[in-house]
Amino acid sequence: MSIKAILTDIEGTTSAVSFVFDVLFPYAAKHLPDFVRQQAERGDVAEQLAAVRRDSHEPDADVERVIEILLGWIAEDRKATPLKALQGMVWEQGYQAGQLKGHVYPDAVEALKRWHQEGFQLFVYSSGSIQAQKLIFGCSEAGDLTPVFSGYFDTTSGPKREAQSYVNIAQALKIEASQVLFLSDIVEELDAARAAGMVTCGLAREGGELAGHVTVDSFARIDPSSF
Repeated sequence: MSIKAILTDIEGTTSAVSFVFDVLFPYAAKHLPDFVRQQAERGDVAEQLAAVRRDSHEPDADVERVIEILLGWIAEDRKATPLKALQGMVWEQGYQAGQLKGHVYPDAVEALKRWHQEGFQLFVYSSGSIQAQKLIFGCSEAGDLTPVFSGYFDTTSGPKREAQSYVNIAQALKIEASQVLFLSDIVEELDAARAAGMVTCGLAREGGELAGHVTVDSFARIDPSSF
């Protein structure tokens, strides 16, 4: 059965891990406190602050305590949905101000554009919020790449290392899992996607193997029609 859709991870796959850890996270840590103080009453922000209080079991936490919790989550790289949503809002301001440009590997840019032209449906699945995903690709160093994508998925579909998350995504796509090619640099994510019935390809940009999966060091070496 031939591949119809390609589902790609971002961090370490289309984009450098260092961009996330050395640029995006520090930017969010620096700007998030003032953003939360200034926007705490805004509807979408207030909703996420309420989620932080709920997730941390501190229903009475004031804004300063919520900021403290969020900075702690950033420091430990917690995959918390309200944190990801708030980070996305802060990054949006940075992208719009021209202070941030999304990093996407040139080989990924070229391949994504080619696959789109060839008729493959392209989707993103990342632990970063859908908003943050759109910003990385929409305000990338290579320009606006969002036209090549048909949709985005984040942790609201489930954790990336659990097979059920990929079952959920395949159902949302209304495409047989066996017709979806999943790309990632993390073997546990690839294992979960395969368990859900997807075809997998690992990205090991520094070389090496992702055990049990076809592994390449560049998007240029991926031919979706060969799977």
